[in-house]
Amino acid sequence: MSVNSKLERAISEQSFVRVLVVEDFGGWRDYIAEKLRENQSLRVVDFAGDGLEAVRKALEVRPDLILLDIGLPSLSGIEAARQIRKLVPESKIIYLTAETSARVAEVALSTGVEGYVLKINVDRDLLLAVEAVMSGNRFFSRHLTE
Repeated sequence: MSVNSKLERAISEQSFVRVLVVEDFGGWRDYIAEKLRENQSLRVVDFAGDGLEAVRKALEVRPDLILLDIGLPSLSGIEAARQIRKLVPESKIIYLTAETSARVAEVALSTGVEGYVLKINVDRDLLLAVEAVMSGNRFFSRHLTE
């Protein structure tokens, strides 16, 4: 069964998964949105370019899923996730980051997020991570360093 058909089955009770993409680099935002369009069950409903905007938009849009960079201006992705967890606990969060340090990942995961995808693995891991998380599982990219 393909990733797309598994994801479509996992969200059958809803017409699509509403996604908030939080990324400060425009090129990456566009690439992530393009990658998500590979699955017709995923809809990017908004974008945020920094941590404070991420918290505000999460509260406003109440997305099903938030793809959240860690290295954000104004408020780190880790702190944004902590705030979003309190304000919009029903939203699932996947960190989508260049941060490969296992120590940073450990701190990041302590915020209760459901996934951690390395940008270097985005082509291979992003849709798999979304499928896993929306199915109630957790997902972690390989290749974290000490």
